[in-house]
Amino acid sequence: MSDLEDNNPTTNSQTEARNPLIHDLNAEPETPIIVVDGKLVGNMLVGQSGGPTAVINASVAGVIQEAGKYPDQIVEIYGGLNGIFGILQENLIDLNEEKARSIEELKHTPGAALGTCRYKIRFNKDPEQAALDMNRLFEVFEAHNIRYFFYAGGNDSQDTNNKVHLEAEKRGYPLRCIGVPKTIDNDLPHTDHTPGYGSAVKYNATTVMETAEDVASMATDDGSCCIIEVMGRAAGWLAAGTVLAKRKPTDGPHLILIPEIPLDEDKFLTKVKEIVVQLGYCIVVTGEGVKNTEGHELGADKTRLDSFGHPVLSGAAEALGELVHGKLDLKTRTVKLGYAQRAAAHFASQQDVDEAVACGVAAVRAAIDGKSGFMITIERQSDEPYEFTTGLHPLGDIALVERTIPRDWISEDGWLPNEKLIKYVAPLVAGRLDLPTKGGLPKFAELTRVPVEKVLPPRSPLVHPESE
Repeated sequence: MSDLEDNNPTTNSQTEARNPLIHDLNAEPETPIIVVDGKLVGNMLVGQSGGPTAVINASVAGVIQEAGKYPDQIVEIYGGLNGIFGILQENLIDLNEEKARSIEELKHTPGAALGTCRYKIRFNKDPEQAALDMNRLFEVFEAHNIRYFFYAGGNDSQDTNNKVHLEAEKRGYPLRCIGVPKTIDNDLPHTDHTPGYGSAVKYNATTVMETAEDVASMATDDGSCCIIEVMGRAAGWLAAGTVLAKRKPTDGPHLILIPEIPLDEDKFLTKVKEIVVQLGYCIVVTGEGVKNTEGHELGADKTRLDSFGHPVLSGAAEALGELVHGKLDLKTRTVKLGYAQRAAAHFASQQDVDEAVACGVAAVRAAIDGKSGFMITIERQSDEPYEFTTGLHPLGDIALVERTIPRDWISEDGWLPNEKLIKYVAPLVAGRLDLPTKGGLPKFAELTRVPVEKVLPPRSPLVHPESE
């Protein structure tokens, strides 16, 4: 553990979530509850959910390493394979069987080492299935004496964790649920920022710098335009963060398009043309969810819906590229960073890794202190020098809420973030991870994934299979 983690205390919020209970699914706990000297004793379960980041495994490492310091309360340390979906199948692994070196290596391993999912417990859309899911989930918890539950994820994941917390309270089942923040989108409320964002911005801004050097070096008669697409459907934090690549006025990105600012296509084309006349080329960064003045996503394919019922985003950059080429007859290329921006552990921010670990550590400390129904938050204490601590906020205030960029963090004309955003994001990309290599390439953690013996019958078939 670094000094940063050891000296990063968890602060406590006095607010508690008081959401109404949704189902009356009373069940008496079958596993004896052991309390020693007022301390809850049982097993721990950690899971991951949603899209991975370069540092989500670092948070899991923080949870595992900190949990090992409390053997008098946390007896066994289990991992849930593929989040809630896998837990419903009773797919658990024994993390006590992993080598200490493998757990440490999680801190520089991308993806989701425990596996992830996008499965949702849909109380509103599918209450029958939700009731079955909750019954099954608590059967698994009782069968394996799970008393500590940590779930690393974004908006939907914290919603799931909140539902589990409320259900445990309703059933009278002693369980401490703590959410660990995760999302490169940086759109979770009530936290300064989220683990994963700093590393994604570091990679994206670097890629913009490198691409701009490439485009600028190629002479053409009429100039050229390169449009780089990054993730971010409702919030433009990732796109806006690439402004760090702009060290002088003529550097790219020259225009940054975010979902929060409706795009006036005529003004956009005029601006591109002005920049090409001045520099011979134009670098544009766009968030995947950028919208026109009518509120329509430029990259949305309305004939295809994702698992949440949203139109699939088939390519904002492609749509913009066709617009620029068609209207300005300008050579145009597009770059879609895709999964690479959330998996780039080779250029992760050390600050981001440290904070991800600290969130995992703080989650365990909060649960040991008796807290449940909260998510760990990152609280900025100062900018220069940059310092942070961790706090707690009720899950009920976080679930399914998206935080967008304040309008006064963007220039008046809407084309670029201003100094407020630069000051905010700059510390988050600090430091480069010292990544171990093998044969000249990164060396990642390899878990043995020793399964925990199943004791329950297989999960019942889904009422509505399409809900998965």
